[in-house]
Amino acid sequence: MNNKSIKRLKMTCSFIIIAMLIGPLSFVLTTISTSNPTSSIAYANDDMRITGDKLNYLKFVSASDMNNTSIVTQPSIPESAKGPAIPEKGYLVEEIRDNLYWVTDGSYNTMFLVTDEGVVAIDAPPSIGQNYLKAIAEVTNKPVTYVIYSHAHLDHIGAAGMFPTNATFIAQEATASELQRAVDLASNSSTIPPIPTVTFADNYTLQVGNQTLDLQYYGNNHMPGNLFIYAPNQKTLMLVDVVFPGWVPFAYLAISSDVAGFVKSHDIVLNNYDFDTLVGGHLTRLGTIEDVVTQKEFINDLQKAAVKANSEVQFADIAAQVGNTSDTWLLYSKYIEAVDQNCVQTMLSKWEDRLGGAAAFMPTHCFTMTEAGRVEPSLSAILQNVTMPEDVVNITGN
Repeated sequence: MNNKSIKRLKMTCSFIIIAMLIGPLSFVLTTISTSNPTSSIAYANDDMRITGDKLNYLKFVSASDMNNTSIVTQPSIPESAKGPAIPEKGYLVEEIRDNLYWVTDGSYNTMFLVTDEGVVAIDAPPSIGQNYLKAIAEVTNKPVTYVIYSHAHLDHIGAAGMFPTNATFIAQEATASELQRAVDLASNSSTIPPIPTVTFADNYTLQVGNQTLDLQYYGNNHMPGNLFIYAPNQKTLMLVDVVFPGWVPFAYLAISSDVAGFVKSHDIVLNNYDFDTLVGGHLTRLGTIEDVVTQKEFINDLQKAAVKANSEVQFADIAAQVGNTSDTWLLYSKYIEAVDQNCVQTMLSKWEDRLGGAAAFMPTHCFTMTEAGRVEPSLSAILQNVTMPEDVVNITGN
């Protein structure tokens, strides 16, 4: 075979390989583009068929798993993490008590309150979208007159444009500031949720007819502006992206912008509120005070594991293992990897079978806590109260 033939054969093989790669990639990109529109109006539009896209994607994944059972080994989910089944219509709406309802699609949760004068809607998760309005319509024909933002993240309020324009939108000042900044930066401001018309610094009591909601802000936890939303008559607390009943938090301690604030928020819940029911922002079930106690225990153990890892893994030892290199980030990467592994090994022995998602997200939680312990003054101060190494025995059970 001459050189031209060899080149022609190589080129043909290259085209075949590229085609094999582009095919699945184009499917993924199409799925992403159709199931994650950027506009809050688009999120609320039935024509987007978000729920259908999600179900079709799940069917695809299920079919793929049947044909390729060796691709992913999925850990078992603890029974305590499982919630009610989601009906075929794509959402579940249930009364908590006294005209307070929660809505879930199995991934995102929110709640609304029916009053004598209308409906108070909290948040507007795009994944639920128009199904939120359908859920409200199932229990009342009253209009939405108030909308409360728990915080500014679009995965929780991105579909708020579907609510009546004459509704009163309420949020903490930091949330309003972030949304206003987004409007100022956007080339198309219609994609931004409505700017709150009522804002407050520390607390706000919404009294509508015969119903009450107390909104409290204790400072940054998940992000600036994140609220504790309390329904005293129903003894129900809604706190989004902090407590995840039955599960570990979302990755990197729910992408918390203030780890010390995230840690302290558990004590605020337990010390400041008399509640029977907790509505978190994610996953498949309501929570209780026991879920908060359990997650506080998890966070306490994570702090201990972080102190242990940061003290046992020495940067000089990792540098000696890596050897001479001009790639400084490689050196730091190996150090962070070693610290994370130490922390993960400490944590998983106790929590892998106790909370859902522990194996999947533990490395991210270990990174967040160990890194914050090294660089954040407030968390570093909190970790000074963690006694080592005796407390580590309580984590591993050894």
